[in-house]
Amino acid sequence: MFESVLNVAAYLFTRVDDPAALRTPLRERALAGGLKGTIILAEEGINLFLAGDPSALRGFVDDLRADARFAALATKESWSQEQPFGRMLVKVKREIIRMDHPQIRPAAGRAPAVSPATLRRWLDTGRDDEGREVVLLDTRNAFEVDYGTFDGALDWRIERFTEFPQAARDHRAQLDDKTVVSFCTGGIRCEKAALHLREQGVQAWQLDGGILGYFEQVGGAHFTGDCFVFDEREALGADLAARA
Repeated sequence: MFESVLNVAAYLFTRVDDPAALRTPLRERALAGGLKGTIILAEEGINLFLAGDPSALRGFVDDLRADARFAALATKESWSQEQPFGRMLVKVKREIIRMDHPQIRPAAGRAPAVSPATLRRWLDTGRDDEGREVVLLDTRNAFEVDYGTFDGALDWRIERFTEFPQAARDHRAQLDDKTVVSFCTGGIRCEKAALHLREQGVQAWQLDGGILGYFEQVGGAHFTGDCFVFDEREALGADLAARA
């Protein structure tokens, strides 16, 4: 069956002084385009998962980028046969991804990012360009990891992202003298994770675009299983097609 519904995932850490003021106009604009999904707004930025008609959805994203605060918003696209969301929600929260460590501010400066192509090259040899051992760290919740992950990745069995800082302290010795690449579904959690690890003295990088970006650019090399997504598709394969 032809997959005609466009799905977009995107986030951006950027200063938003008035997130509550954006809630109603963004929801009305999304509804006018027939879109469904979730937008999360906070002072630290925006996080969204939307699906709908391709022209309407891309137009919505273009309108967002017209706001200077969201000009750098990068999207990851996939397709489905049916609308995977039941309604359109716009939420205002304290963080767009909750870590409960307010000193971690990605908008003030990102941790170094490694591209999917570079990571695949590193994984082919197990070493980075300086010859250091590469360790992958899955920053997702345990049930997500169980759907699939990179071969040999560290999995600290966290139940929610707020547990990550304590887990990092508990497992600090695993990361010594290594190049650590944190990863997650689309990049948002591993961006905060990499910054936190760097504050602890770890040579940490983030996988740019997360697993979905890796699938899009290089496929499923070094990855076993599927990637859990938070909509009715449940999981995507390396071809970004639904597996549920």
